[in-house]
Amino acid sequence: MSYSFKLSAVSVVAFLASALAPGLLVPVAHGATPITVTSQAALDGPIRYTVRVTSKQFGNSQETRTIRSGESDDFTWKTVPPGGPVAGTDACPNYASLPLDANGAMIRQTQIRFAPVVSSDGTANVQMSFQAQTPHGVKTVTSGGKTLKCPNDVTVSQIVRFTMPVNGSAKTLTLNDGTQVTVSAKR
Repeated sequence: MSYSFKLSAVSVVAFLASALAPGLLVPVAHGATPITVTSQAALDGPIRYTVRVTSKQFGNSQETRTIRSGESDDFTWKTVPPGGPVAGTDACPNYASLPLDANGAMIRQTQIRFAPVVSSDGTANVQMSFQAQTPHGVKTVTSGGKTLKCPNDVTVSQIVRFTMPVNGSAKTLTLNDGTQVTVSAKR
């Protein structure tokens, strides 16, 4: 006497799943929360910022970066000043804090720390720190009883807070020394 059973594959899989892992079954949801689609990107989404510096004293530089709201980014540009790098020695005061080329001569450097926070209306509230150094010839310095020729460094530092849209339009700021910084932002 033989018995014959006919089972579907779905029944077998369901039986094995319930027998082998009875505590792991999850009830099936019969409805889902509706999803609202908007045309705007999330406020913390990536935004492309272009920062351009135009300065007679520190040169012209530009770069584009992508960051999120609440993040900060550091831009650093090193360029050769008109007339070339200015030689110095490690005996010069503050020599370690000067921007130097591979030969140890001072060059010019521009640094910007850029920190935007995008509000719910799509406006970025930005804090920007601007620091720049450049040599203007040499100065004579007496250090440790020795007379030295050291780079005559000029330094500018300023913090600016401003608001701007993130729709691609540009905002131009004029700093205390006349340097212009133009920022544009686009989602």
